[in-house]
Amino acid sequence: MSGGLLVAGTTSDAGKSVVTAGICRWLVRRGVKVAPFKAQNMSLNSFVTREGAEIGRAQAMQAQAARVEPTALMNPVLLKPGSDRSSQVVLMGKPVGEMSARGYHGGRQEALLGTVTGCLEELRSTYDAVICEGAGSPAEINLRRTDIVNMGIARAAKFPVLVVGDIDRGGVFASFFGTTALLSAEDQALVAGYLVNKFRGDVSLLEPGLDMLYGLTGRRTYGVLPFTHGLGIDEEDGLRVSLRGAVRESVVAPPHGEDVLRVAVCAVPLMSNFTDVDALAAEPGVVVRFVDRPDELADADLVVVPGTRGTVKALAWLRERGLADALVRRAAEGRPVLGICGGFQVLGERIEDEVESRAGVVDGLGVLPVRVRFDRAKTLARPVGSALGEPVEGYEIHHGVADVRGGEPFLDGCRVGAVWGTHWHGSLESDGFRRRFLEEVARAAGRRFVPAPDTSFGVLREEQLDRLGDLVEEHADTDALWRLIEGGAPPGLPFVPPGAPPLGAGAAESRGAAPGPAPQSPEGLERGRPETQKEAGEFQGLEIAGSAGSRGEGLVATGHVEAEQHANKEAL
Repeated sequence: MSGGLLVAGTTSDAGKSVVTAGICRWLVRRGVKVAPFKAQNMSLNSFVTREGAEIGRAQAMQAQAARVEPTALMNPVLLKPGSDRSSQVVLMGKPVGEMSARGYHGGRQEALLGTVTGCLEELRSTYDAVICEGAGSPAEINLRRTDIVNMGIARAAKFPVLVVGDIDRGGVFASFFGTTALLSAEDQALVAGYLVNKFRGDVSLLEPGLDMLYGLTGRRTYGVLPFTHGLGIDEEDGLRVSLRGAVRESVVAPPHGEDVLRVAVCAVPLMSNFTDVDALAAEPGVVVRFVDRPDELADADLVVVPGTRGTVKALAWLRERGLADALVRRAAEGRPVLGICGGFQVLGERIEDEVESRAGVVDGLGVLPVRVRFDRAKTLARPVGSALGEPVEGYEIHHGVADVRGGEPFLDGCRVGAVWGTHWHGSLESDGFRRRFLEEVARAAGRRFVPAPDTSFGVLREEQLDRLGDLVEEHADTDALWRLIEGGAPPGLPFVPPGAPPLGAGAAESRGAAPGPAPQSPEGLERGRPETQKEAGEFQGLEIAGSAGSRGEGLVATGHVEAEQHANKEAL
């Protein structure tokens, strides 16, 4: 019995996270004890588990789809881009330093294979099935030798592989065929077949192509999922929205009161945990948009400055674009502003940063009486408290330590007039608090907006996860999928030539090709800005265990490594 499945994709954003979550929800509804797993994730959207471990937000969402508590076992390696060139490495939920792509793929990633397989085996010993999510494409031939998240983990676990393709992009047949044909014979033996995602129209028109694909590869298609609007699940790297469009194609429900409430989110560089605004977008009558120009703040009733992995860089960006002056004017006029985590730090008086940007002392916007000092230790917490007379839960992920010197207490931060600041992510998911907060915003903005009394963000999220399970159950061959999970890849799958090129035979890896760029802010923002400062991190006494249960053995890395962005960008 295999006890698992790897969901790979022809590209980033093919739908791996969605399909993994949907399979988890389908399985748990049929009584299977299931867990998600992603060996290595690159994302600026992360989450803190109850044991204080930082993992990808998508894996936390998949755990909810599986109705289990998320743990570090489900995402042992998390890469958090810090610039166009740097990534923080989070190992078993704890940050261990910055690492270059060349250094990472030059041996250190390979050494992590024991760690990720150990975590996977621990999950397999506890659950009936483990549904793994791959990263990017399994046919990254320049990275295959050190791969631990696609075919590397599939080979280690002997898991069958289901390749997902986004037909809405076009070229899905070529992508399926090419992905298979660029794998070695050993890897191809595990590629069981394909799943088409985001199909629009009459499936019967697609069937001749699926038949031809079977004739070319000897592999069947396990389902065709229709294009579905407004799923609204947690994202990883990319904002799947137009810069001036509503959050993730969501349909704004009519307001409960007389007015709508307009929320503008500053699309700062290296924006992290922008899922914080999902709970606002879920409210009837609340319109959420991402913005990058000061004139777009003029008609906003609330401006949110979100989290970021580059606080000083975000502050400079706000000033360069004139958004900083607009925010200061709003504060002076008593118009609502909310800063979350890095956004909270930006609104303060001063930032002392010798850790993230190494810029030293930098003046903030000065609208909140707060001074921030960056500490090498990262705060990872799940705080519980109250604000505006309502209970609040959240989670914290930050290096900045805030010294609050005035204002009214607000969660761990403060409030001055209509400006609020906090390090707490996820606080707006607390329904009662969110309603009271929006009432305060509407009053300060002079809007006759009334929050709906019965909006439950938790219920809405569960409904969305059920929709994912429905998509799998209604549009995939679930009997065949279960046979894959239970029994592994079908024997005798044919080899599709030419197969993977030999390592070193003209491969990009052997030529020392530069890795690709880091994930960026939305289209048109921070496009390829060169990094002027060489960042470095220290891996002091880093111990990478061979399994999740024993953290004292394995690779020990010390010294400096040049910061350079990891090449394998992968998103939802």
